[in-house]
Amino acid sequence: MEVLEEMDEVEQTREDVISLNISDSLDLETDEEKKASVASDEPDFDWSSIDTSHLPSSYKTNSRREKELLQLADHFFQQYTHLNPDRKPLFIHPVNECGVQKFVSTTVRPTLLPYPDMYYWSGCASFVCDYLIMEPLKCSITPPSSLYSPTTILKYRRGNCFDFTVLLCSLLIGAGYNAYCVHGYATLEMCSLDQTQELCPLLRKPPEVPKEEVPNKYRIKYPLEPQSKFELQQKVRKEKETKPAQEEEREEEVVMEVEKPKRDALHGLRVHAWVLVLSGKRGVPETFFINPFTGNPHSTTDECFLGIESIWNHRNYWVNMQDCQKGCRDLSFDLSDSFCWEIMFSESNKRSHLPTESPTESPKKDTDDVQENEEIDMSFEMPLSWVAQIRVSWREYENPFPGGKKVILYNKAKLEKWAAYANGDGLVERLTVYADSERTEELEVKEWFKHRKDQLYMREVNKQTQLITDHFKPGHPLLLKAHSYTSLEPETGHTVEFYHTARFDDLWKRFENAAEMTEYFVGREDFLHKRHIEFDEREKKVEKAGITADANSRPIVQIKEYFHRNPEKPVDEDIEERIFMVRDDIIRLTYHLELYDIIASQVVFRRLRGRKKREDEILLTKENTVKYQPWSSEKHKNLFHLNNLLGKLKAEQKKLKEQVRNSEAEMLNILMVRADEEANVKLSVSMFSTAKRRQEHRATVLKEEQKSSQSSLESKNEHIGGEVESLTHHTATSSTM
Repeated sequence: MEVLEEMDEVEQTREDVISLNISDSLDLETDEEKKASVASDEPDFDWSSIDTSHLPSSYKTNSRREKELLQLADHFFQQYTHLNPDRKPLFIHPVNECGVQKFVSTTVRPTLLPYPDMYYWSGCASFVCDYLIMEPLKCSITPPSSLYSPTTILKYRRGNCFDFTVLLCSLLIGAGYNAYCVHGYATLEMCSLDQTQELCPLLRKPPEVPKEEVPNKYRIKYPLEPQSKFELQQKVRKEKETKPAQEEEREEEVVMEVEKPKRDALHGLRVHAWVLVLSGKRGVPETFFINPFTGNPHSTTDECFLGIESIWNHRNYWVNMQDCQKGCRDLSFDLSDSFCWEIMFSESNKRSHLPTESPTESPKKDTDDVQENEEIDMSFEMPLSWVAQIRVSWREYENPFPGGKKVILYNKAKLEKWAAYANGDGLVERLTVYADSERTEELEVKEWFKHRKDQLYMREVNKQTQLITDHFKPGHPLLLKAHSYTSLEPETGHTVEFYHTARFDDLWKRFENAAEMTEYFVGREDFLHKRHIEFDEREKKVEKAGITADANSRPIVQIKEYFHRNPEKPVDEDIEERIFMVRDDIIRLTYHLELYDIIASQVVFRRLRGRKKREDEILLTKENTVKYQPWSSEKHKNLFHLNNLLGKLKAEQKKLKEQVRNSEAEMLNILMVRADEEANVKLSVSMFSTAKRRQEHRATVLKEEQKSSQSSLESKNEHIGGEVESLTHHTATSSTM
């Protein structure tokens, strides 16, 4: 043991020299790096001033088993540093908020919070990154000397990357995930929470899955195009002539690279902590990382993660024995592989490969004894966590942002988040996309809402065209799904989408402006899928009393209807397009095509020229009927059949006019309702939020009291007015007598 102590002293002197060299490189940090290391504009929090008197005794003392655990951890650390003198010190037993050494595994407290989102890793990660304020490490190249309990971190709502990681890992393990805390190294941007060069996750498009082409062995193989030898010689000659110019361009590129800002002087040395989630449990298909500062998932091959020293959970501690020169790209996360991961406490029927001895026994064996290098059982049952139960109230869960708001800057984008009910219109998230990196010219704005009674959950605004698109959840009284507009004034260009399965007419979408209206249908029994209406300008009439809006409605020019193929009908009776030219009194029918036909069959009915039209008159002659039906049956050539068809079409035209007027009235009603909903936004209160329900109840009671007081005042005024009138009437009658 004396030899080991001398070796430790030598190793400490080496580490001191290395730390001095690294401290010199710390001075090379640029102003930009220092600015990036600032997590927020809030003043530094003094952790030494926190009150620890109310904390449980487990925070201030160690039990017998915890002391034994610390002894085993110290022994493991000594053997590790002796066998790996070039490795950095392990993060094993930092002090807690009471100044007591605690093993890192016992700081993890598995907890499942009673909220639906906290059962999934995404909900846990977003809560932690939103609820806590990020604090950078005091020294960016060494792990912290202390690790506070998750309860204290939740109370003061701030912490460094290790505090974030332990809290997130506790929630994930409680939710059933195979999660681990990771002590390793990452890039400057990840350690300092600098996302100004990253693309916003909300703007990332899902990867396109390439379609697999089925090989066809009968495909014709075309011969290769013949090439001229003379042209090839000329091409080689031109390449030789342009080679010097290309070399000059390369030299200019090298000069430009020299002018670029220098690489991070501490690249690969910056300490960071994050969460590792192994595949298997909870249906996780692939192992991945979670950055606790952002809550975003990352692949284990992500270049932002530069190396791993150790990982731990609530049961054990593992040291990475793999080479990290290429980052985490080639690391194996099979923790049962003792060549890749050195476990501190061997699990059942497994032994450690480090030469160890029991810390409670004195070294009686000779140092030359062969048994010193044998595999010795290191199985140990981890004591329970010393941390108190993690609790998060419903109010804290619904208001995760310190100060009620959070702003994240991305590359050409800005993301703002608010707590629920912080804004009167239910706004909880806003993403602004810019045209430049300085974020001066806005291109698009997306807003997300919660708890709105009108079921509005997202709004998109195109700043260039001023087009607004509102998206609704199912449950709107008008069955709205989406509404695109530039103004809520009528006939200014509106596109409305409906939940068509809930409508009796199967209407899916309607577009309307001053000149036209187009309706789209899905799944109708009559196979109608599109209707297009053209309007003329209104007649400019002087408004008179008693004239309704319908009296000055837009005149209908024509109505077009399009139908899908009905397989139950023969082709010569299945209409594909139907046009009612209302102004010209022309009806045109176009039928579906047969499989090998080119020109469709048509029937056109038009009014006789020089004859005054009478209402509901049907006059059919050879002069006013044009038909092209080369393959039709004999009944289509019969004038009686065409007369019956014309009668049905006239009745259909009358119904269509009524439907068009109903559609116009429905659009006006939609615009009135939407204008009222935006002017008087109402939010629904969750059944779990008792405080909000009390506040809403008080507001309704106050409104009722105000209404009752106003009605009582009005009744008093009416009573006083009636008495005055009766008094004046009495005086008038007395004076006449």
